[in-house]
Amino acid sequence: MNETGSAPGALTIVGSGRAGRSIASAARRAGIEVELTGRSPDPALLSGACVLLCVPDGAITDTAAGIGRSGASPRLIGHTSGATTLEPLRAAGASDGRFSLHPLQTLPDGSSDLTGAPAAVAGSDARAEALATGLAESLGMKPFVIDEADRALYHAAASMASNFLVTLEQNAAVLLADSGVEDPREVLAPLVRRTLENWIAHGPEALTGPIARGDEATVSRHREAIAQARPELAPFYNGLTAATRAMAAGQAPEVLR
Repeated sequence: MNETGSAPGALTIVGSGRAGRSIASAARRAGIEVELTGRSPDPALLSGACVLLCVPDGAITDTAAGIGRSGASPRLIGHTSGATTLEPLRAAGASDGRFSLHPLQTLPDGSSDLTGAPAAVAGSDARAEALATGLAESLGMKPFVIDEADRALYHAAASMASNFLVTLEQNAAVLLADSGVEDPREVLAPLVRRTLENWIAHGPEALTGPIARGDEATVSRHREAIAQARPELAPFYNGLTAATRAMAAGQAPEVLR
């Protein structure tokens, strides 16, 4: 890394899962020399290197400690976790600091395109943060800094936006299938896409439907139908109804535009 905080010329990636392979491909396209290894790499690949751990959150501490025990001396070491702080990386004994780079994007496979994806970055000092920023930019991502104290909240928001969306739509598809509709995902897809685009453009003002209109009679019919067809989904529907009613009344926090 040079003094301006540009991306490293070489990168050793530990972990060959979806994140590791996707980042490795993007790095190679950016002209970065890449070593992609499993979770028990040869210490010779780590000594003096810029190392990025692309392992599950629960494996970061053990992997970093294993690097430290191996006698390898990385120059910098980072991870790709959104919720984990930089503290577990201390055990690896990097001489120039610790960093993280979390792609705010779903990675369904090892060839996922990271171009244009936001990336949360952090560093143990200004140089490490600049390295993470430069690496994200070289990979085609748009970096933003997340404070260590806010990492769990940041990752909760990301999980809500991505994982919970899948849960919501899958349950909607189940109800639609129960009503006799074939290919419920295909039928719901245009509505979901348009709703998402409307929310991106207008935030909570994009809300439509019976709750926004104050049509409580329809909401009651929904509740009765769900209780009969899928009683296990009644608490799910009731919780979303309460949150949506609060938003429609202006009682829920608004996203800054």
